[in-house]
Amino acid sequence: MAGENLSNLCRKVHLVSLGCSRNRVDSEVMVGTLLRDGWRSVEEAEGADAVVVNTCGFIASAKEESIDTILSMAELKKTNPAMKLIVTGCLTQRYKTQLAKGLPEVDLFIGTDEFSRIGELIDSPTSTTGAIHAKRTNYLYNEDMPRVNTLAAHSAYVKVAEGCQHNCAFCIIPAIRGKLRSRPVHSVVKEVMQLVDSGVQEINLIAQDLAAYGRETGDTNLLELLRALVKIEDLRWIRLLYVYPENISDEFLEFFAKEEKIVKYLDIPVQHGSNSLLKRMNRDVTREEIIATVKKLRAMVPTVAIRTSVMVGFPGETQEEYEDLKSLVKELKFEHLGCFTYSQEEGTVAGRMPDQIDESTKQERMAEIMEIQKGISREKLRRFVGKRIPVLVAGPSEESEFVWQGRMSVQAPEVDGLVYLNDGPVKAGQIQMVEITDSYEYDLVGHVVQ
Repeated sequence: MAGENLSNLCRKVHLVSLGCSRNRVDSEVMVGTLLRDGWRSVEEAEGADAVVVNTCGFIASAKEESIDTILSMAELKKTNPAMKLIVTGCLTQRYKTQLAKGLPEVDLFIGTDEFSRIGELIDSPTSTTGAIHAKRTNYLYNEDMPRVNTLAAHSAYVKVAEGCQHNCAFCIIPAIRGKLRSRPVHSVVKEVMQLVDSGVQEINLIAQDLAAYGRETGDTNLLELLRALVKIEDLRWIRLLYVYPENISDEFLEFFAKEEKIVKYLDIPVQHGSNSLLKRMNRDVTREEIIATVKKLRAMVPTVAIRTSVMVGFPGETQEEYEDLKSLVKELKFEHLGCFTYSQEEGTVAGRMPDQIDESTKQERMAEIMEIQKGISREKLRRFVGKRIPVLVAGPSEESEFVWQGRMSVQAPEVDGLVYLNDGPVKAGQIQMVEITDSYEYDLVGHVVQ
């Protein structure tokens, strides 16, 4: 037994996390679980005893990236045949049988509900080569699971729910992740307190739709959760990501407006600006309701920054419907916007629809939307020049001539622009006052002031 424990302590694992921030949290749980079980996490796949690829299976491009990554990791087996290759996540949950047949190089497939057992499953004598563990168990993450925060020492994602209650025509997520399952308030609060005790200053709350938190049981809601979180003494910023417009209430907006710890940033995915297309998407919102919600939010919180995501190329999207989307983007002038091309996915209502749009048209429309947004973003950022604003300093800048980089409260990690700092004194992981000197299309430049 002692020899076995020593062997376990020497085992090295390399994990590749693909896809969204919710997937990242799953990866962090897997790393934490393996460390608890005696593994050592390494940055390079070469020489590792096990390689874990946590996949995304949402759209075609994500699936292609996942498969390419799996095949790349499988190449390492040629020089290291004892290495175990484990494939986890959404792609496994969605295509477990097909993957097992088509990827004989993979030792173990683990779905979205069983990845927290990864250490146990790797060492299980019943886990033969190509074994599949992807049962639907209604898994729900909790604060007692081991987790290694990989975002930054000062910032972390906290997933407050699993699954989704929406039935959007283009989306496969409910089939992969199951129906909405919300964590209890006390579970989320305890986890956030643990993260704050470790030095985290910014919490980014995530779910498929934060506004739907607790609605499957009616026992709680997002407001109750937020009222508990803002009481955590050393927590500086709380960010809300993925709040569907149809679930935003006046009561929520009033609390959002007055509570200082909740940063004045809201991610509101609208998907489109045409009523006829929103209806075909099976979205429970109209163009008029989207406009009214955004205008009400800006009237109550003039400094708010709104991020949204829109989709082009949905089946049957006419030029007129596309023009409706363009006019919505121009009218509402979102501070941050991501545009995606529709991906035809089997198992979805939209995947069976006629009049699929050709890829070149999708790409042209996406490029035009992003060109419009580039001008909007440039215009919005000019307003910060000459102002002094709090910036969460992330660390050294590796992709620019500037020395440091950070984010304003109205810039979310990974998806929005940055504030580059050209001098100090700078303290990484701290919120410091910065005077903005220049603005670009998506980024700002400034210097720390005393």
